[in-house]
Amino acid sequence: MNNTLVAIIIGALTIYVGYNFYARRIDREVIGSSPTRATPARMYMDGVDFVPTSRNVLYGYHFKSIAAAGPIVGAITAGALWGWVPSIIWLVLGVIFMGWASDYSAIVVAVRNDGNSLSATAHRLIAPRTRQILLLFIFFYLLLVAGAFGNIVAGVLVDPRVPLGIIALAVLGLLGGQMLYRMRTDLLVVTLVTVGGTLLAVLLNADASGPVASLWSGFNGALNSLAPNGVTQVLNPTNAPDQQVVPVTVSFVFWLLALFAFCYMGAILPIWRYAQPVNYIGFWITALTIIFGGLGAFLAFFLRPDIATFKLAGYIGFSGPPNVIASGALQPLWPMLFVTIACGAISGWHALIGSVGTARQIENETDMLPVGGGAMFSEFALGLLSLLALATASQPKGGAAQFADGIGGFLSVFGIPQAYGTAIGFAAFVVIVITVVQLVFRVMRVTLAEGLGDRSPIFRNIHFGTLISMAATFLLVITGTWVYIWQLFGASNQLMAALSLLVVTVWLAASRRNPTYAAIPTIFMYITTMAATLVTAYNLYATVFIKQLGQPGHEIAVIGSLLTIAIAIILFVAAVMIGIDGIRAYQRYRETPLEPVTAPGAASA
Repeated sequence: MNNTLVAIIIGALTIYVGYNFYARRIDREVIGSSPTRATPARMYMDGVDFVPTSRNVLYGYHFKSIAAAGPIVGAITAGALWGWVPSIIWLVLGVIFMGWASDYSAIVVAVRNDGNSLSATAHRLIAPRTRQILLLFIFFYLLLVAGAFGNIVAGVLVDPRVPLGIIALAVLGLLGGQMLYRMRTDLLVVTLVTVGGTLLAVLLNADASGPVASLWSGFNGALNSLAPNGVTQVLNPTNAPDQQVVPVTVSFVFWLLALFAFCYMGAILPIWRYAQPVNYIGFWITALTIIFGGLGAFLAFFLRPDIATFKLAGYIGFSGPPNVIASGALQPLWPMLFVTIACGAISGWHALIGSVGTARQIENETDMLPVGGGAMFSEFALGLLSLLALATASQPKGGAAQFADGIGGFLSVFGIPQAYGTAIGFAAFVVIVITVVQLVFRVMRVTLAEGLGDRSPIFRNIHFGTLISMAATFLLVITGTWVYIWQLFGASNQLMAALSLLVVTVWLAASRRNPTYAAIPTIFMYITTMAATLVTAYNLYATVFIKQLGQPGHEIAVIGSLLTIAIAIILFVAAVMIGIDGIRAYQRYRETPLEPVTAPGAASA
C-alpha cells in the first residue's frame, strides 16, 4: 500500500469513476446541458471577455487558471502535518463529491445567467446586500491569494535556474494570441511554437552551472550588493530560534515587481491576447509534468523501488507532529486538513474564475463538464503527484523545493539526471503558479469595479484597479505577513467554495432542480471552514501576536499578524451574513420556485 504504484492506481480509478459515473449523471439528469441552447459567449461576443472558444483550448485555459500552488504546497504541507493516509483520503473523497461539482456548477450558473458573476447572481437570487458582502469577501480573499502565491513565485524566481523560462512564457504568450486569433494559424502549429519555445528556454536555463543560470546568479548578486543586509527584515516564527529574522533581499523585491509586470498584462489586455494563450502554454507545461512525473512514479515501482517506496508515516497524529504541538499552535486534523489542502480536492478560486472567466468563453453547453469538471479532476492528479513527491522523499523540504525534488526523482527513472530534473521541476512550478496569479489580479480589478465603480468611477479604470490591487499585495508581502497566511488563505479559499456552492444550491432550488449534490458539500465545507478560520486566527494570536508584542525589532510581525487576524474576522462575519441570506433564499425558493419544471435539454433554463 505504501508505494507509488498503488497511489497511481487509486488516482486513476478516482478520475474514471468520479467523472463517468457521477459527474456525467449530474450533467445529464440535473443540469441537462444542451448543444442547442445559446451561450453568453455566442450571444455577447465582444472580443474581450465574451469569446467563444474551442473546448480543447478552453480546457487548457481553465485547468491552468485553477492549478497553482494550492495542490502542490497544500498537499505537501498536509502530508507533513498528519501523514499521507488522511491526505490521500481527503483528495479522493473531496474531488469525487465536492471539487468537480463546485467548479462545474459555478460555470453552469454563470452560463445560465447571461455570464454574470457569482456576486451578480447572488444579488438577483438571494438579496442585494449579499452582493456587496460577497464582493467584500472576494476582494480580501483574493488579497490573501495574491500575497501567498506572490511570495512563493518571487521566492522561486530568485533561483537562477528559473527566469528565462518565465520570460519566454510572457513573450510567446503574446505571440500565441496573435497567431491564433489574428493570423488564424492552426492550433497545432501555435502549440508547437509556443510550448516548444517555452520548454526550450526552460531547458537552456536548467543547468545551475550553465551560462544562463550564471548570468542570472550574477544579476541577483549585483542587486543584493546594493543593500547587503536587505531592504527590510521580517520575522518567521516557524524557523529555528536563531534563524527567525529573515532579510528581504533586493533581488526578492525585484522579482516580486517583475511578477507584477507579468501579471499587469494579464489583467488589462483582452483575454485572447495574453491571459488565455499564456495559460494555454502553461497547461501543456503542467500536463507534461503530470504525465511524465506520474508515469515515472508508476514505473519506479518496477525499475527504482527506492524511489517508489514511501518514507513518510501514513498517520502522524490528530494534532500534528510534536514540534507543532510544542509551538502552542492548534492543528487538529479536523478542520485544518480540509483547508491545508486548499486545492486538488475543492477550491473557491476555481468557482470564482470559472464564473467570471471560463463561463464567458463556453462555446457550447456540452463543453461545461469536460472543461469545468475535467480540469478539476486533472488538478486532483497534480495534488496527488505532489503528495507522492513528499511521501517518497528521504529528506523532506516542503513547498516548491519538495515538489521540484520529487519531480526530479520521478524523471530520473527515464535516465534524466536528478539535478537536471529538479531544475526542470522548479521551472515547471513557477509556470504552474504564475499563470494563475495573473488572473488573480484580473479578478481583483473586476471586483473593485463591480463593488466601488458606481460610487467612485475611477475604480472602473482597469489600470487604477489593477495597480491598487498590486500595491496592497506588495505591502502584504513586504511586511512579512505572508509568513502567517497560508492556512488563512486555505480557510478563506475553501470558505469561498462553500459560498459559491450556496449560490449554486439556491439557483438549483429556484429553477426546480434537485440541489442535493451541491447542498451537502455546502453544509460540510461551510461548517468546516468557519471553524478553520477561527482556529487560524487563534494561532496567529497565540504564536505570533502575543509572543512578539513588545519585543524590540518585531513590530512588523506584530502589525502583520494583527492585520491578518482582522482579515480573518472580516471574512468570518461576511460569511455568516451571506449564510443567513442564503438559507432564507433557499427556503423561499423551495416553497415558490422562480422557474417551471424543464426537461433536460429544453430550450429554457
